[in-house]
Amino acid sequence: MNFSEERAQSWRADLRSAKKAKERTDIPRVHMPELDPEYRSHTRVEEVNLGLTPEMAMLEAQRCIDCAKPTCMDGCPVSIYIPKFVKQIEIGDFLGAAKTLKETSALPAVCGRVCPQEKQCEAQCIHTKMKKEAVAIGHLERFAADFERESGNISIPEVATPNGIKIAVVGSGPAGLSFAGDMAKMGYDVTVFEALHEIGGVLKYGIPEFRLPNAIVDVEIENLRSMGVQFITNCIIGKTITIEELKEEGFRGVFVASGAGLPRFMNIKGENLVGVMSSNEYLTRVNLMDAANPESDTPVLPGKNVAVIGGGNTAMDSVRTARRLGAERAMIVYRRSEEEMPARIEEVKHAKEEGIEFMTLRNPVKYIGNEYGRVTHMVLQVMELGEPDASGRRSPVEVPGKTELLEVDEVVVSVGVSPNPLIPQSVAGLEVTKWGTVVVNNDTMQTAIPMIFAGGDIVRGGATVILAMGDGRKAAAAMDEWIKANN
Repeated sequence: MNFSEERAQSWRADLRSAKKAKERTDIPRVHMPELDPEYRSHTRVEEVNLGLTPEMAMLEAQRCIDCAKPTCMDGCPVSIYIPKFVKQIEIGDFLGAAKTLKETSALPAVCGRVCPQEKQCEAQCIHTKMKKEAVAIGHLERFAADFERESGNISIPEVATPNGIKIAVVGSGPAGLSFAGDMAKMGYDVTVFEALHEIGGVLKYGIPEFRLPNAIVDVEIENLRSMGVQFITNCIIGKTITIEELKEEGFRGVFVASGAGLPRFMNIKGENLVGVMSSNEYLTRVNLMDAANPESDTPVLPGKNVAVIGGGNTAMDSVRTARRLGAERAMIVYRRSEEEMPARIEEVKHAKEEGIEFMTLRNPVKYIGNEYGRVTHMVLQVMELGEPDASGRRSPVEVPGKTELLEVDEVVVSVGVSPNPLIPQSVAGLEVTKWGTVVVNNDTMQTAIPMIFAGGDIVRGGATVILAMGDGRKAAAAMDEWIKANN
């Protein structure tokens, strides 16, 4: 169905008269179809969530009451015009909805899958004020993006006349891609430099295919290529080429989006044993280096008793990957209770359905190995919850004298990451915090070096895909203003 200009002027009135607000809010929220838990726990390449049918999407879109002041948009870091794309879905203009999404989002198919909508746009939905489930904005975003891709009628956002000004982007994760897309729309000559052999950053190496297929990411990247964005892989800014050399080659601005790929460990005895690794290493090797294949140059030994330390989304990705690699017992070990887990509720639900054990209020204090230096056991300190900490979550405290011995043959540590230190160390005059994050003006994302802007995990120290994308958009708008003011 085409969304004509005449129709565009009258759709609000038509939809309001067709179905009253009370009728809309009484419609139950649709639930995303999923692969069978037993089946999916043995396949790494098939996506768990199956997407909405057109009928399901149109029904869910009817739940939107078209608020005069759409508070859902207040929760969107990239300012998607949510009511417009939702109403376009309601009348069957699926391609129009996808086009609306692309006006502000470089990665709608990605965000529709991995964005924590329940804490952002959906948390601001008027339905929640009425004690009802929010409109499934994330599901609808995914539907529109998938429909466009599957139809073959992929729209390319309008790009301004080229201005000949060269801009460099360091890193091809969500912040870098979002920034690149916005700068390309404004007519800049954008080149993205990626240290790895694949474009996509954390979207490729950090998120398993069962949650975000690489093919989906590739389509979004091709969309950026069609807008004129250039990509250079296997290029480490600060090593292969320096920021100063980029400047000499005529680049007028640099956006640093090199992420937070430095893993953290707990500094406890036995962390150097074979079989103990970070979630960064584990997921990167499996997702990008074919490590699940025994013939791989860098195989991961499939553990039978695998413990993943942590309670975030990366921990869930790791433990669910371990299950798919053949773990007979795959466990989450988390020092707080399940209620304090930062992972998405959906990820916890999926993990439980797939047979993952949750050992909460437990914290590893020592790893034990055999004569070959391979981990065989871990000692867990039993915890209890004390008073809330600065984040509002109750702090875990030790239960004196109470420990447990757990048999393991593989441990994946997922307790946080630190920013990649290469750029801060290689650029004189760049301000960094004691945590290694780059200091920026929060309104513009500009660093102490005027031509260098930064965003995403290199600034935040670890955040969601959509927050990184929001940084990219903010930086693009600010860099455009700065370049025009200093032209």
